[in-house]
Amino acid sequence: MSSYEFIILLCGLFIFSYLFDIFAKKTKVPAVLLLLATGVLLKLLADAFHFPGIDFSIILPVIGTIGLILIVLEGALELHFTPEKKKVILKSFGAAFFLLVLSSMLIGWFFVYITGAPFKTCLLNAVPYGTISSAIAIPSVANLMTSKKEFIVYESTFSDILGIMLFNFLVYNKQVSAGSFLELAAETVLILALATVFSFFLLYLLGRIQHHIKFFLILAILVLIYAVGKQFHLSTLIIILIFGLFLNNTQLFNFEWFKKFFVYPNFEKDLVQLHILTAESAFLIRTFFFVVFGFTMELSHLTDLPTIANGLGTIAVIYALRLAYLRIVAKVELKPEVFISPRGLISILLFFSIPETERLWGIGSGLLLFVILATSLIMTYGLIRVKALPDGGMPNDEMDGDEAA
Repeated sequence: MSSYEFIILLCGLFIFSYLFDIFAKKTKVPAVLLLLATGVLLKLLADAFHFPGIDFSIILPVIGTIGLILIVLEGALELHFTPEKKKVILKSFGAAFFLLVLSSMLIGWFFVYITGAPFKTCLLNAVPYGTISSAIAIPSVANLMTSKKEFIVYESTFSDILGIMLFNFLVYNKQVSAGSFLELAAETVLILALATVFSFFLLYLLGRIQHHIKFFLILAILVLIYAVGKQFHLSTLIIILIFGLFLNNTQLFNFEWFKKFFVYPNFEKDLVQLHILTAESAFLIRTFFFVVFGFTMELSHLTDLPTIANGLGTIAVIYALRLAYLRIVAKVELKPEVFISPRGLISILLFFSIPETERLWGIGSGLLLFVILATSLIMTYGLIRVKALPDGGMPNDEMDGDEAA
């Protein structure tokens, strides 16, 4: 393939992704399904015309990591905090934490039953299936009413962060003890302190940069912070979330010293431009990630009976727990929240990060693909059944003539 043909392919993919996004907003079919289908189609065409194979094993995690950072930042930049939102933040955090832990444990026990492997190994392999993907959830709820959208954005973002923390905790603690939890608590305090320092530093830097290129510099620093933190096994995605929330909620810091050193005349304009740049960059990265993942998928796994059986069992655990928690504990509206629990980018990244010595025999990428597709289709069903208001928002709990679940 010549360089010009490659450029044509990349630009074509971006244009189709743009059209997919418009189609998704009209039909509520997640664009990720269309991107995956595009990747599968390209794979079939490549095989039919005998194009040389491409190894995406290195580039896929890189694209996915950058995409995750941008998506979390984009979501945070949309969240405007007020005292009235304290309740939804606490509910979404509780849902993210307890559903991640409970679903990972139950799926882990399910894997023990299937494979006979030790529970800790099975739990590590279950975490990718217990973590909600903000990369799919956040774009899919753009047309929901504000309260529902905020719950999903917070929950999926918290789930990403907590999923990474739990995964790292299991990887780097061969033996779990009381000391392991104390170390985790100390790490969390350290991350929160670093997040505060970096948020103030980056805001100060944003106001002092005179060069016409500054937003990509800020994004590069954020990616660098995340990557360096990961080298020390720190959950630095928290820094990305807090920085985005900090920028979009500077009105909470009503102090003279803060206004003097950190708030500058063009701040609001820069915030809008940073949000636009982050959203468009996230859109671009997300496009190529899911197309590449679709290209690497082996569809033959979807016809494998053990994979289907294991996938249905995993799906049953995910949604039974979600329904019970949202109804009994969180006491939030069930429609469409109960349906919005997709697995995707974060699940893929965590799955490919499992050490070779900890991978389960018989629990491969086929099951991951099945769960990703199934949860996306279930989310599509839930979103389609919700009646849209004339202004494009969604009502609190109305569905096509059904009573609340």
